[in-house]
Amino acid sequence: MATSNKLLKAFELFDLANSKDPNKELFMGREYPKEVLYAIRMTEKLNEFAPDASEVLRLTVRAQHICRWEIPRESYEMNRTGYLKWRQDLKKFHAEKASEILEKVGYDSETIDKVKFLLEKKQLKRNAETQTLEDVICLVFLEFYFEPFAREHPEEKVVDILQKTWRKMSEKGQEAALKLPLSQTSKEFVEKALS
Repeated sequence: MATSNKLLKAFELFDLANSKDPNKELFMGREYPKEVLYAIRMTEKLNEFAPDASEVLRLTVRAQHICRWEIPRESYEMNRTGYLKWRQDLKKFHAEKASEILEKVGYDSETIDKVKFLLEKKQLKRNAETQTLEDVICLVFLEFYFEPFAREHPEEKVVDILQKTWRKMSEKGQEAALKLPLSQTSKEFVEKALS
């Protein structure tokens, strides 16, 4: 998996943008800006799940949540409609932020357009790279963010979210999910969701 200088520069600038995240997360005794840690986890999971991923997909994965804190969930109505609007606006926001950085680094418009296409999750289940992106997002969620989520919500909602997550994944993604180092509690939730 060759790594271009442009890719490394883009990663550096994505991480620099995310380093301004006021939300912090402790991991392995070290404090990270939340979105920096998320971006690193996304890249590591992609490298493990799809080691031959294209440069476009590698860029997209690293920029998946870029500057997410700038559009907080609380700034939208706290209902399903508000949630869906927030998600749609975030996709466009991430696509624009990533584009600005990729232009600065010197990527051509074709590459930038492909990254935007993927960040907007177009053609899920029909486009192989959009599907790989979604699989990686789901795997990172399940491995690192599911358990804290499960502690804060009623069982019914947790099972529902797991079922929705499962439906978004490819067969390869689902197989990888079953091999994640989940806690006993998380494994039990997964079993309930899939039964």
